[in-house]
Amino acid sequence: MNIEMIEAAAQRIKGHARRTPLLSSPFVDEIAGRRVFVKPEALQHTGSFKFRGAWSAVSSLTDNALKAGVIAFSSGNHAQGVALAAREHGTSAVIVMPADAPAMKIDNTRALGAEVVLYDRATEDRDEIGQRLATERGLTLIKPFDEPLVIAGQGTVGLEIAEQAAELGAHAREVLVCCGGGGLTSGIALALEARAPDLRVRPVEPANFDDVTRSLAAGEIKRNASLSGSICDAIITAQPGDVTFPILSRLCGPGIVVPDEDCLRAMAVAFARLKVVLEPGGAIALAAALYHGDKIEGDDVIAVASGGNVDAEMFQMALAKYGGDV
Repeated sequence: MNIEMIEAAAQRIKGHARRTPLLSSPFVDEIAGRRVFVKPEALQHTGSFKFRGAWSAVSSLTDNALKAGVIAFSSGNHAQGVALAAREHGTSAVIVMPADAPAMKIDNTRALGAEVVLYDRATEDRDEIGQRLATERGLTLIKPFDEPLVIAGQGTVGLEIAEQAAELGAHAREVLVCCGGGGLTSGIALALEARAPDLRVRPVEPANFDDVTRSLAAGEIKRNASLSGSICDAIITAQPGDVTFPILSRLCGPGIVVPDEDCLRAMAVAFARLKVVLEPGGAIALAAALYHGDKIEGDDVIAVASGGNVDAEMFQMALAKYGGDV
């Protein structure tokens, strides 16, 4: 992994992925006690940053691989990104998804033309299912985070942050990133190392699913005991990736762990003050900026809001519980 791969991905996705803005609000700043700049990847195609990595990977396939089709496993955001990228490249996609993924994510993936294969994330291994189907059908497997071409695509978020922070005069020391397996986090970290080395990436994870935080502290990969039990479904993974973890270890600061309730609060703030709809996992970095400021350095902070694919019931719950507080 290097900056040249990320720059090449940026050229491939140019004109296909959106350049999302950096948003700010004095009301958000007041809650956080510092200036907060939010990178709303919820406004990206398919509602999350995952489209970037999916396009980067699919656009790199040979003609023969495109004819055969692709396969991915995902709780929903990578699924939709791969489904759309495959459709726009004229190829088929099979997506292995947990049966308890939000209905919107499953429905949207099917609506984009992908074949959806559901599994039980508590008892079945998505990696095994994906590898088996890839072998049986001759499909190219596009992993959600532990794949260099995917990481390169996600790294384009970091290129944009470096440019936009300079344009806006954001004197941030830290960039908070919603973190599952580490594809987005490591990609942004690599981009900032080359383009804005004064910025440090901080992974942000849900309470009880903090494998990256614990792995960074231990200096070796640690696993989560469970793969279910948080509303932050988009960023629940078993452990950091073999490709992503060395990058995270070298470039990132300590992880920040946030309870689910703070994600709901951040969703309400994002809607009321930024006019952006976020899913719980997509709001967790903003939640860290708003409610865990004692763990952050600097007068400014940048938070990546990674996705907005939330079911109506979950969004209504966030607004009902915390909408009156903002």
